[in-house]
Amino acid sequence: MTASFTLFWRSCRARLGSLLLLALFPAWLGLPALAQNAASEVTQFRIEREEDGLHLSALVHLELTPVVEDALLKGVPMFFVVEADIFRGRWYWYDQKVLSASKSFRLAYQPLTRRWRLNAAQGGDGFSSAALSQHFDSLAEAMATLRRITRWKITEGVDIPTGAGHYVNFRFRLDVSQLPRPFQIGAVGQADWSLAVSATQRLPAESP
Repeated sequence: MTASFTLFWRSCRARLGSLLLLALFPAWLGLPALAQNAASEVTQFRIEREEDGLHLSALVHLELTPVVEDALLKGVPMFFVVEADIFRGRWYWYDQKVLSASKSFRLAYQPLTRRWRLNAAQGGDGFSSAALSQHFDSLAEAMATLRRITRWKITEGVDIPTGAGHYVNFRFRLDVSQLPRPFQIGAVGQADWSLAVSATQRLPAESP
């Protein structure tokens, strides 16, 4: 009787141990990051083919983490990058990237005026020649503008790929490589700084 009870207790302990490991395993993989990414998405994603080129519009749902927001309030500017890569699908090899476009945003808090400034630059252009420079009274207003991409021309008309099998891979992310060096070191591998969202859509068909 005692031997049977001992075997039963050992079996129960083994099962409890397995259940505990299953419960803890998501935390080891970075559960906070997964929970955050689950709430991030790209909506209203649209590609329009027009005579002058391809136009991309999107609404990005991406919330700043408390760590990033705290750094902003302390005067550290944050840089965001929007990228659009056009690929040609190939069944016999890796898909081929045929065109790329990008634009950068710089979001900064100005303590003296207590206002937010958002600058934008196309491609590799510096922020000194920014196409967009806006001021906002609140972070919420600045983020609402930052999250909305409206009719961004990602190619010229002569560069629009033809034929089936082409698609656009869109990505919106926080660019930690442009942070001050101490922040770059601290951001490596940290979920609070891994802010990114992406979406993919096939190119619309050519007009008949």
